[in-house]
Amino acid sequence: MLNVVVLVSGGGTNLQALIDSIDNGKVTNVLIKAVISNKKNAYALERAKKHGIEGRCISPGDYNTREEFADAMLSALEEYDAGLIVLAGYLVIVPEKVIRKYPGKIINIHPSLIPSHCGAGYYGLHVHESVLKRGNKVTGATVHFVDEGTDTGPIILQKAVPVMEDDTPEILQRRVMEQAEWNILPEAVNLIANNKVYIENNLVKIRK
Repeated sequence: MLNVVVLVSGGGTNLQALIDSIDNGKVTNVLIKAVISNKKNAYALERAKKHGIEGRCISPGDYNTREEFADAMLSALEEYDAGLIVLAGYLVIVPEKVIRKYPGKIINIHPSLIPSHCGAGYYGLHVHESVLKRGNKVTGATVHFVDEGTDTGPIILQKAVPVMEDDTPEILQRRVMEQAEWNILPEAVNLIANNKVYIENNLVKIRK
C-alpha cells in the first residue's frame, strides 16, 4: 500500500478526483494519509475531513525562515511515512531540501501541455490566459515528477483538450480540469502505486 500525502492550496478538485478514483476502484494500492495546505481556510481541508483524512496547515508565513518551513514539512511527511507526495494545485515552491529527500516521489499536475505555458508565473488562470493570448488550438494537462526546476521534471502523462473560439480563461480552465486533470492525475498515481513507472535517462517509462 502506497502512503500518499496531497499538498494543495485551494478548493481541491484534483484531490476530490483522486479520492473518488480510490473509492470506485480505479486507483488501487493507495492510502491518502494526509492533506496538507498552506492556507488554513482551503476547502481542500474540508474535503479531507469529510472523507476521514487528516488535514493540516503548514504555511511558510508561520515560520521565520524557509529553512524552518522546510523542516516542518519534512517532519510532517516523515510522520505520515509518505511514499508519494502529490502536488494538486499547490501554489508554494517546494523547498529543495524536501525535493532532495524525496527524489522521484513527488509529482505535480500542471494545466498545460509542458513545455508550453509553464515555468515561473504560470499557474491557475494565468496559464489559460496565456494559451488564449497565443492562439493555441489545443491545450491540456501534464503530470510530471518534481525536480529542483519549475515544471522541468520528467513527464509521466499528458492529455490534450481542444481550445474553442469563444473560450474565456475560466471556461477553458474548467474544460482542462474536467477532461484532462481529473483523469490523468489519478491514473498517474495508480501507475506509480502499482510499480508501472520508472525513469530511464530522465524519461518516464511505463511498464505494460
